[in-house]
Amino acid sequence: MHIPDGFVSTPVAAVGCVVAAGCIAYAVKATNKKMGERQIPLMGVLAAFIFAAQMLNFPIAGGTSGHLIGATLAAILLGPWAGVLIMTCVLGVQCLVFQDGGLFALGANIFNMGIVASFIGYYVYRGGASLFGGRRPGKLVGGGLAAWSSVLIASIACAFELGVSGTVPLGVALPAMVGVHALIGIGEGLITAAVLGLVLATRADLLELQKA
Repeated sequence: MHIPDGFVSTPVAAVGCVVAAGCIAYAVKATNKKMGERQIPLMGVLAAFIFAAQMLNFPIAGGTSGHLIGATLAAILLGPWAGVLIMTCVLGVQCLVFQDGGLFALGANIFNMGIVASFIGYYVYRGGASLFGGRRPGKLVGGGLAAWSSVLIASIACAFELGVSGTVPLGVALPAMVGVHALIGIGEGLITAAVLGLVLATRADLLELQKA
């Protein structure tokens, strides 16, 4: 889902940069108010974990592969605005150091995988967990469903950006992106649920729902 340079038009890239910059600025303000001494180190640990986990690809249909995005996991543990900051750091390093995603398209990539994925994952998790009264099964199922949804909706946003840019017709980009990322989302959901299960077994207090 990392968009390379040359795949989005100048207006789309500019809008992505402006929206991403505004959200990042607000995220810094919001997290400064809400984060305590316990959460700040966890942000660094999560960023490092997500960065490392994204380096590991898992195979899907048609000889393609996918990897963890991690935005939902960050949003569940620390809230969506902290998730935006964590994903911005991860995506920025990937872009600048590993050329994974273009610099020109960085704003669009942050919007898709940082902002959209964090907030979709956060609110789907809230809904899923509340259906089970906050019990362990609800948290695990809600986390898995939230992660899958975040990947799917982020891929739809990416498809629209490519379609509006004229890179690929929307009628081609949308089903292709949704089809592949619906499968990638299954892997994301399983990994997220597994990590949440480990957190519940060791530090259940970290799953006290953070407010947006």
